[in-house]
Amino acid sequence: MKVQEAKYVMSNTDYEKCPEPVLPEYAFIGRSNVGKSSLINMLTGKKALAKTSQQPGKTQMINHFIIDDVWYLVDLPGYGYAKVSKVERDKWEKMIHDYLHYRENLICTFVLVDVRHSAMAVDLEFMAALGEAGIPFEIIFTKADKLKPAQVAAQVEAYKRKMGEMWEEIPEMYVTSAEKNEGREPILAAIETYNQSFVKTK
Repeated sequence: MKVQEAKYVMSNTDYEKCPEPVLPEYAFIGRSNVGKSSLINMLTGKKALAKTSQQPGKTQMINHFIIDDVWYLVDLPGYGYAKVSKVERDKWEKMIHDYLHYRENLICTFVLVDVRHSAMAVDLEFMAALGEAGIPFEIIFTKADKLKPAQVAAQVEAYKRKMGEMWEEIPEMYVTSAEKNEGREPILAAIETYNQSFVKTK
């Protein structure tokens, strides 16, 4: 898949106010500061599409981008650490929960994980909740350029073993580096395959 055009559409705090669910949609989410904005910019080939920040918790809404007028890329707020109040965090959690559970054209949720870290409880719990709700998801390892290739491979294998303790079937995994533009094609190819089987609900 070649991305020709990527445009910001809208931001919402309510999934019911999101664009009409007539196109396939893919959500990207991870712990705060996992490199989500950089990955989105790398996937779309647009350096400033998603705003990058060193400050965790910068993304605070459901952000829709339309890609080539064919599919939506959705940037969701991070989970886990962010310097916000409990009230604000609870609002985010409800917003994310409702979107993931009730957005009818959501095809796949890509969960981002920093490959430098061993499997963290917050990530595993989030993925377990997706699995229990029957929400399809795949894993994207970010920041592979921060480690040597052998270290990346070892981290991924360790993650697979950990997932194997809880899952009968391990989700698809991708290794990426926004800095080196690595992992882009496999993810876009997966999205293209999903797009081909999408059936409009309205």
